[in-house]
Amino acid sequence: MQESETRPLVDVDPSMNLNRFLADRAERDPDGPLFEQKLPDGTWQALSARQVKERADAVAKGLVARGLAPGDRVGVMAHTSLEWSILDWACWAAALVPVPLYETSSAEQVAWILSDAGVRLLVVEDAAMAATADAARFDAPALDDVLVLADGALDQLVADGTDVPGDEIPGRSALARTSTLATVIYTSGTTGRPKGAELTHGNFVELCLNAAARMHEVLGPGSRTLLFMPMAHVFARFIAVVVLPAGAVLGHAPGAGTLVEDLGTFRPTFLLAVPRVFEKVYNSAEQTAALGGRAKRRVFHWAVATGIAWSRALDTPGGPGVVLKARHGVADRLVLGRLRAVLGGQNRWAISGGAPLGERLSHFYRSVGVTVLEGYGLTETTAPLSVNVPDHVVVGTVGPPLPGTAVRVDDDGEILVRGVGVFSGYHQNPQATAEAFDDGWFRTGDLGSLDADGLLRITGRKKEIIVTAGGKNVAPAVLEDRVRAHALVSQCVVVGDGRPFVGALITLDPESLPAWCAAHGRPGLTVEQAATDPAVLASLQAAVDRANEAVSRAESIRKTRVLTTDFTIENEYLTPSLKVKRALVLRDFAAEVDALYGDASQHGL
Repeated sequence: MQESETRPLVDVDPSMNLNRFLADRAERDPDGPLFEQKLPDGTWQALSARQVKERADAVAKGLVARGLAPGDRVGVMAHTSLEWSILDWACWAAALVPVPLYETSSAEQVAWILSDAGVRLLVVEDAAMAATADAARFDAPALDDVLVLADGALDQLVADGTDVPGDEIPGRSALARTSTLATVIYTSGTTGRPKGAELTHGNFVELCLNAAARMHEVLGPGSRTLLFMPMAHVFARFIAVVVLPAGAVLGHAPGAGTLVEDLGTFRPTFLLAVPRVFEKVYNSAEQTAALGGRAKRRVFHWAVATGIAWSRALDTPGGPGVVLKARHGVADRLVLGRLRAVLGGQNRWAISGGAPLGERLSHFYRSVGVTVLEGYGLTETTAPLSVNVPDHVVVGTVGPPLPGTAVRVDDDGEILVRGVGVFSGYHQNPQATAEAFDDGWFRTGDLGSLDADGLLRITGRKKEIIVTAGGKNVAPAVLEDRVRAHALVSQCVVVGDGRPFVGALITLDPESLPAWCAAHGRPGLTVEQAATDPAVLASLQAAVDRANEAVSRAESIRKTRVLTTDFTIENEYLTPSLKVKRALVLRDFAAEVDALYGDASQHGL
């Protein structure tokens, strides 16, 4: 059994709560920018800390006027927006408990969360989400009303609260302690119904203060980040809170659809995203170069290879030599500097979580001038429990435990954790809570290892381990992440449980397909045509071969099948946090999996 612990850098008084973060920021820097929102003309409008507090307190009065008592639940279902942040702080100011819902949730999912959490008021973004809520109302008996942001919900709440006494909100703001429930965040549910993780004011306060103290080079006064992840995700909620004590500025964007444009105008100093976003930025740059002809494609790949070699050399004694430094300078002028501009020009750091990014992409981004800090966390740990720190980045690991956090790796490889961010339990589910803890340690269900310096490495999910017919244990994530790095690949699901060898289902990225086909002399292919095209299949096989280099022969992918249906949030094969619902895929594509093994005898198996 391995164990690593990082002691807290900040001690927190039990009477502390989240409302102090906004009050302190408004007192410390009342006129400095806190939140920014993109306007229709493409410019960014800033709200100062004082304006945010005044707006949140006014909305909080409206919530009180509607009869919501301390501890009542308020659901929020919307895209990432400044209005959502205001509503969060208004709920906490009124001693209420916000419950986030993904904007892509179905009526059945909405009904379950509203009912399980006992939501009394639901705020949605638009008429379409209101219709989804209406379809769920029959199964949510506690729900009193639905307000729509597009129809002026916040202004309506402000108007409702004009007669609430002035001392009501300060009194309510002081009610919560570190042990008081702050929010219920529902897991994205790769299997079964989502469970509501109860996170306290203390979870957020202690984790944010310690994270800001340890990550001050990234999260400090003057730093800026653009939040485009769904605010129903725990990582986004953590970032939306930690910027306050850190002195940072938070921009809100409704999604990744206009990410490149938004990065160029907002100009963040650090970025946070899941690996798929970093993969798509790289793939887009690669395809743009390919469309420029063979010469530009060769220059691009030379520059990328040079940058990666330079970054890898940074981790060796003596660092890169004179020649490599000179080559990197040329590569920067020709290619890498342009990519840095795409990321906003002043972006120095990127925080990646949710899945392994991959060693090659980590070095690529560092060569561009953006150091990727891979981290790890769960809904149940209030997001990050470990992260690479600026003064000690080890590619391939997710860094040491954050201050106030301890990590243990059990004898079977499962990661256990305890500390300031670990949740108090699952809402109305004592059995699941009991099963999740072992003598005070939360069982993550993930597999990993700790090195001699206490750095954590993630190797897979315990429940996703494949055991072949020959008894070989295979962690699919290692292979899937490498295959998915190919520009044509949208998703990869490794299969082989109880089978004679390991196979994979691959889906194509419809956005990248046209550019790849044009660059490789195969213009006009549809997804259906590409799935059987010899050139496409050969390129995909090359990606599989590269992935297989990371594992033994017994663990390698022996056969693949290209599907014509992609896995998306809309068809419910992906969770809103972009995790594949493996069980659902295996059920619905059982025939395709069986087809992989229909001629196993030809493989000598």
